[in-house]
Amino acid sequence: MAPIDKKRKSGPTNESFARSRKPAEGGDRPSKRLRPDEKDGKSTTPKAPLVPKISRVREEEAAFPRGGASILTPLEHKQIQIEATRDVLFEQEGGKSSRLEEDGAGDDAAVRKKNKAKSKGKGKKGTENAEPKEESVKIEGLSYKRIVPGSLVLGQVSQINDHDIALSLPNNLTGYVPITSISDKITQRIEDIAAADDNDHDEDEDSEDTSEEVELVKLFSIGQYLRAYVVSTSDDPNSTSNGKPRRRIELSLRTQQANNALNPRNIIVNTMLMASVASVEDHGLVMDLGLEDSHLKGFLSSKEVGHGIELSDIQEGRIFLCMVTGLNSSGKIIKLSADWQKIGNVKKSNYVTEAPTVDAFLPGTAVEILVADITSRGIIGKIMGMVDVTADLMHSGAGASGKDLEKKYKIGSKIKARIICTFPSADPPKLGISLLEHVVSLAPQQAIKNGEQKNPLDILPLSTTIEEVTVRKVEADVGLFVDVGLKSVSGFVHISRVKDGKIETLSETTGSYKVGSTHRGRVIGYNSLDGVFLISLEPSVLEQPFLRIEDLAIGEIVKGKVEKIIVNASGVGGILVNLAEGISGLVPVTHMSDVQLQHPEKKFKEGMTVTARVLSTNPGKRQIRLTLKKSLVNSEATLFLSYNDIKVGMQSPGTIVNIIPAGAVVQFYGTIRGFLPVSEMSEAYIQDPNQHFRLGQVVNVHVLKVEPEAGKLTVSCKDPSVFGLAQQSAMKKLRVGEIVSAVVTEKSDDDISVELQGLGLRAILPLGHLTDGSSSKNHSAMKKIRVGQTLTDLVVLEKLEQKRLVIVTNKPSLLKDAKGHVLLRSFDDVKQNKVVHGFVKNVTPTAVFVQFGGGLTGLLPKNKLTEEAIRLPNFGLTKYQSVEAKVISLDHGQQRFALSMVDLSSETDVPTGPASVGSAQAAINPVDPTVATVDDLTLGRLTKAKISSVKDTQINVQLADNIQGRIDVSQIFDTWEAIKDRKKPLRSFSSKQIIDVRVLGIHDARNHRFLPISHRSGKTLVFELSAKPSDQTEAPQDTLTLDKVKVGSSWIAYVNNISDDCLWVNLSPNVRGRIRSVDVSDDVSLLKDMGSNFPIGSAIRAHVSHVDVANNRLDLSARSAQTSEPLTFKNLSNGMVVTGRVTKSNERLIMVQLSESVSGPINFTDLADDYSEADPTKYKKNDIVRVCITDVDVPNKKIRISTRPSRVLNSSLPVEDPEISSISQLKVNDIIRGFVKNVSDKGLFVNLGGNVTAYIRVSDLSDSYVKDWKSEFEVDQLVKGKIVLVDSHSNNVRMSLKASVLDKDYVVPISFDEIKVGQVITGKVRKVEDFGVFILVDGSDKVSGLCHKSEMAEKRVHDVKQLYEEGDSVKAIVLKVDPEKRRINFGLKASYFETSAEEDSNDDELSGMQGVKIGGESDDDAYNTEDADDSEDAEDGGIDLDDVESIESSAEQVDHSDVEMLDAGDNSGVAALNGGAFNWSADVLDQIDEQSGGESDDGGADEKPKKKKRRKAEIKIDRTGDLDVNGPQSVSDFERLLLGQPDSSDLWIQYMAFQLQLSELGKARDVAERAIKSINIREETEKLNVWIALLNLENEYGSDETIEEAFKRACQYNDAQEIHERLTSIYIQSGKHDKADDLFQVLIKKFSQSPTVWYNYAHFLHTIKASPDRARALLPRATQSLPSHTHLNLTLKFAALEFHSSSGSPERGRTMFEGLLSTFPKRLDIWNQLLDLEIQQGDQEIIRGVFERVVKTKGLKPKGAKSWFRRWSEWEEMNGDKKSQEKVKAKAEEWVRAVAQKKNQPGDDE
Repeated sequence: MAPIDKKRKSGPTNESFARSRKPAEGGDRPSKRLRPDEKDGKSTTPKAPLVPKISRVREEEAAFPRGGASILTPLEHKQIQIEATRDVLFEQEGGKSSRLEEDGAGDDAAVRKKNKAKSKGKGKKGTENAEPKEESVKIEGLSYKRIVPGSLVLGQVSQINDHDIALSLPNNLTGYVPITSISDKITQRIEDIAAADDNDHDEDEDSEDTSEEVELVKLFSIGQYLRAYVVSTSDDPNSTSNGKPRRRIELSLRTQQANNALNPRNIIVNTMLMASVASVEDHGLVMDLGLEDSHLKGFLSSKEVGHGIELSDIQEGRIFLCMVTGLNSSGKIIKLSADWQKIGNVKKSNYVTEAPTVDAFLPGTAVEILVADITSRGIIGKIMGMVDVTADLMHSGAGASGKDLEKKYKIGSKIKARIICTFPSADPPKLGISLLEHVVSLAPQQAIKNGEQKNPLDILPLSTTIEEVTVRKVEADVGLFVDVGLKSVSGFVHISRVKDGKIETLSETTGSYKVGSTHRGRVIGYNSLDGVFLISLEPSVLEQPFLRIEDLAIGEIVKGKVEKIIVNASGVGGILVNLAEGISGLVPVTHMSDVQLQHPEKKFKEGMTVTARVLSTNPGKRQIRLTLKKSLVNSEATLFLSYNDIKVGMQSPGTIVNIIPAGAVVQFYGTIRGFLPVSEMSEAYIQDPNQHFRLGQVVNVHVLKVEPEAGKLTVSCKDPSVFGLAQQSAMKKLRVGEIVSAVVTEKSDDDISVELQGLGLRAILPLGHLTDGSSSKNHSAMKKIRVGQTLTDLVVLEKLEQKRLVIVTNKPSLLKDAKGHVLLRSFDDVKQNKVVHGFVKNVTPTAVFVQFGGGLTGLLPKNKLTEEAIRLPNFGLTKYQSVEAKVISLDHGQQRFALSMVDLSSETDVPTGPASVGSAQAAINPVDPTVATVDDLTLGRLTKAKISSVKDTQINVQLADNIQGRIDVSQIFDTWEAIKDRKKPLRSFSSKQIIDVRVLGIHDARNHRFLPISHRSGKTLVFELSAKPSDQTEAPQDTLTLDKVKVGSSWIAYVNNISDDCLWVNLSPNVRGRIRSVDVSDDVSLLKDMGSNFPIGSAIRAHVSHVDVANNRLDLSARSAQTSEPLTFKNLSNGMVVTGRVTKSNERLIMVQLSESVSGPINFTDLADDYSEADPTKYKKNDIVRVCITDVDVPNKKIRISTRPSRVLNSSLPVEDPEISSISQLKVNDIIRGFVKNVSDKGLFVNLGGNVTAYIRVSDLSDSYVKDWKSEFEVDQLVKGKIVLVDSHSNNVRMSLKASVLDKDYVVPISFDEIKVGQVITGKVRKVEDFGVFILVDGSDKVSGLCHKSEMAEKRVHDVKQLYEEGDSVKAIVLKVDPEKRRINFGLKASYFETSAEEDSNDDELSGMQGVKIGGESDDDAYNTEDADDSEDAEDGGIDLDDVESIESSAEQVDHSDVEMLDAGDNSGVAALNGGAFNWSADVLDQIDEQSGGESDDGGADEKPKKKKRRKAEIKIDRTGDLDVNGPQSVSDFERLLLGQPDSSDLWIQYMAFQLQLSELGKARDVAERAIKSINIREETEKLNVWIALLNLENEYGSDETIEEAFKRACQYNDAQEIHERLTSIYIQSGKHDKADDLFQVLIKKFSQSPTVWYNYAHFLHTIKASPDRARALLPRATQSLPSHTHLNLTLKFAALEFHSSSGSPERGRTMFEGLLSTFPKRLDIWNQLLDLEIQQGDQEIIRGVFERVVKTKGLKPKGAKSWFRRWSEWEEMNGDKKSQEKVKAKAEEWVRAVAQKKNQPGDDE
């Protein structure tokens, strides 16, 4: 050893190895000559490979013997050397025929040298020849055959599954670690979970909380290095590769195995150990090393855990590969490090420099090796001169880099390496090492692309096809090393993956795969430990569509073969379809076909090719779900793959997976599910969805609503084309109050269905809306309406966009209001004292609800009805009855108003009658005789006015009968003292009073400003006046504007409006400002009800605090000058009491704003002096509160504020819970209360006040063991405890909640040892089983026992569950106590208690069966005890009904007065589907039998409403009024919208209209031209709309030349006939009838082949021009131009015009019909048209004549006659008398007899 010691200066001495050196290994030097000596003492016979250590030696022999000398004689050395040589030669000869692919080059090298030696040295001895050339150490890579149970390998985590992890091992091997082979702690957790789920009869309740599942993702990370122990190697029959079973290597990470039963003496610094977390402490982790000496533990400091790992996230049982950094002073704790960045740096240290035994060299440990030999296939070396190591082709770097190892390394040099594997069966023993840089440094391999380092798989994912793979190195019998285009990461093609079929040999210089050749390849794998991509050049692999489940795209159409038909108890349970090698998918029963198959096995045969679509994939569970439904496979609709990509209106087929009464759940692709409400299933009413739909049915749906964040989707089956884009646009444009025409499409008993003309919208005209009269009048009007009739002058009453429905009315009162634009449509239209017209919506005993347009509803109280009406039933009112009432009060906050039917004549609102606006409008009855005309009222004129009404904020006056004026409240008083009543300043004025006024200007009602006299516009002029005394004498002053208002100036402000957080006030009619609620008054009590203390119109003295002229903003304050200074952090001080406004309130805290820049929270401990009363929810947003500043942190801009009465009101008030500000206020044994701040695994943290937090350990929470203690506590819960520790230095406080510590009268719970035989106890039934019940003893420490069913009653008990339920209270007697097994037997028989002195007198009344049941819960209460979790599982099978139920329950509370039920098809109350919580497994059918009745969906649905009803009703305020309904308001708004919707003609036309409003005619034309160019050429309708708009614009604002030019261009780009027709319509609508006439002349010349053109012209001449003669002259011209088949229909239309037109002649129309009927006497359709027209005319004699003529017609068919007689009979029933009805019957009988006689006559063909 001396020479080696000289070379290795820092190496260990001989003494360091002397304890365990083997006598057989006496050689001192790393010479090849000594290799036979090392084999001395070892048997050459093969041994079983199942050995747990690197080298198995006799226990009494040490690994390295002391002294270094051999105990063998020279002769024994020679004999062993000769035997070893023979063995080597024998092995080499036998190995030629059966060499493995994975073997190294050592075999070939040895054979070649041997043959060469034989040929050259014939004269030498065999031993002399073999000794220098023989190599007993072969370079062998790790392979499946060389890895044996007992091997230790270094691996890298490559995949994390649910139940195992995959490790990348050297040389492209992969091993799997089951979840049960990780650590003892993890295994124990799994066993606890299994025990909890197991329904056996074990009563042991002392197990730990196992509610948390083991998630391997939280225990491991991809790329993590670990040492593993090989448990077994076997063929995996479940997975095959090329028809052969795939080999599986099972590994273990358990420290007992991975550390190879290390002795403590073998553990040295820089050794790598596997360690599992035994416990998590404050400063680090206590680690279990799996050593025999259980007292020896490891400790991993929190600083050594490694980058990116939080100590709090580490779970017990987690595994780390750690490096030993040292021992503590006692030698019992091994210090460890798991920081890869630290331990991977082996340049100067962190590698083993000494070792007591060979066992210290375990995989993962870094070592320094001495290079002994270098070949083209690897490196041979020694560690410390004795232990042989080899680096194979892959891990020496020879293969991947392609470099010559001899140039890189020199024999005799020392290099750093890391041990990666052991070879237990190798003889002599050796280790595998890696020289790869990323393995040595324990870092993940990185690829370089474009100068950036990335994960190789991010650049080249698996299954990627590489177009150019270049061969860099060829290993003849191994494979190819190739360049895949990435720097630092190469590829490897195994010889079996070079081409399809077998390849004989590979050559570097010849053949298709020589060095430098390029090929097309595909990535089939990546080994992170080897750092190489695994490539295949096989054409079959290149052509394969996918290699793994991840390659399958959801929704992709795939082809496969039926692999297996799954059969279960209920029949065929599904089909397994093989898609590719090793990839199969399941087709569930519901997805086999679009129809339900009775015998699927007959349709699908094994081996049959099928086309399927991928429904979903789960790579983690290796699951694929497919569908064979043709409706899904062949669908070309957009696939629903992500909620974010789904838009409203999109259509797609889906599969129904669940049906509930409220609708159905529709499954799409992946995890996407939608809810189909029952109201959207069909146009018709559906009561039970199960009758119309079935599970598995495919339905075509379109999206109604999508919420990506919540994962909710609502769909509809209704035909979207019925309500297309045109109808949607029409619905949006339609306004409530608009007057429309409609065609009757259907009549029912209660309403009439109509279609709005020109809009295509469906509308309903209720029966009660036909007239203003009684129900009999309505029914009479109903009879006169027929299907097909056009109804004009209908008023749009309400739009139901959800239902796509419009409600219209024909009531004359509402029609009149609509025409006069005074119909109430929204709350903004409601004015006080205004007389309005509506109809009865609902009648209750106390009030009547009156409805107006747009669903607006007002309240008509009982006391505001006339006395006569009050005495009548239902006040003499019926639903839909017309009502005239006066608005008497408004509530702007709640958007409500009240009505009155008493004294309707006293309307005092400002008259709104039209007044003609002219240059010299005469004044009628002027108040000031000097005023003759309106022009006399000049600016600044002094005049007189008569008060017509007094409002809160203004006085309405009359200057003359036809001239109105207003005086704003701000223009009446000069000084504050002049105001007598500050709340009602205008109270002193009365109606009819005449006052002096000065004219200020014209009032603009639109923006509440007044304008100069020159701006006279609008139908009604209202003059803005002033009644200030100063204005009556002095010269007129300049108008007050915002720029004249200065900060600090004082003003009298008048309240104009009240909002939640401020008052809006007026200084003048056109200067408006606001006063923040906290600045309204110094008196906080006045701020709680600002509506009553500062009503609208009230006067406030205020001063200006801020003016912003640019933004038109004015802020004022009414507080005194000394308190109005704005609060900042600098002028706040402790103890200051200030006023604040609540800006946020929830269950946790309230936020209070003190000023614009200062706000702060109020925590629980600062809310009240008694913590029991601390409730943040009693404060509402915008409440004004007084608070006390308790702490100010200026640097951090934080404040602590308090609302404690003792702080804010009076310091002498009683304080139940003292305020804690610092730890010094606390003393040990103080009993104090606080609020839970945090619930952690270690215990509770309780906030005692301020920044003082107390810690409560888990052991201090309760005297008894609580299994799930976390469920007993929640954040912000009030707890009471005793202080047990106060450490002011470390700022720690500890509390205890134990009753024994708090309560002086604490009674110790009964323990098991106190239970005695014969003792009578009371308890509760804990669990009910078939064999008996388990009883929990009251007042005990979880003491329970069993009462067998034989001990329950005197008679035999057949069914225990009929007698007892969980939770029942019972009285029992102890029969037996077993201390060893800790079991108690109870008896419940009544006979046991007969002699008891404590027997209750009522026991005699109980039967023998029930005598021991002393109380219990009801069936409903007991329902939720045992199987609460199961019921939750049952709910997971369906959808989340919480939303549905809550909406339904709230709908019941919104308007109790409205008794009318919603339409059954209404969708408004159904929430969208919750996307999660479905059962994805294929065992749904199996679960059905296991679920009990209480766990079914129906049960779950029944229970939910019960819980909901207990909730307190909350008033839900309609916030929709706050939405911006005005649309775009500026050019930039339009331009921004057009970027997203360039093809929207609606938007372009709005833009044109906007420019016209600005009087920008040229820009409006430019917008039209831009629109024509921008809209896509395919959007013909959109382009046409713009052209029509342009024609409208030119018609309204342009000249004849401009409209002619636009018209010609429109004809070039669109259908010329349509443009002509549209322009005629424009002319007609604008009253240019002559131009329309001229254009019609052009139309009938150009488009004479169109019958519509002729009819439209005739209609125009009849109705508009009233020129029937010209219209009649068109018919002969039309019949000459048109084809003959059109003549009949056109003639009928012209004849009908004679009837319809006011200028037409019905007699002429009859003549035309006669002409047609003479030609076609048997055409009943012509007769029917004539009859319809005559019925409209109403002449009964003529009508009867038509009926009789048809009856007399010869050749009338029986079928036609039957329908004709039926119609005649119906008409007579409505219009005739009994005599005429009998006459019809007689005529019918006569006709039948006549026909029968004709048939009986001989020779009659008929």
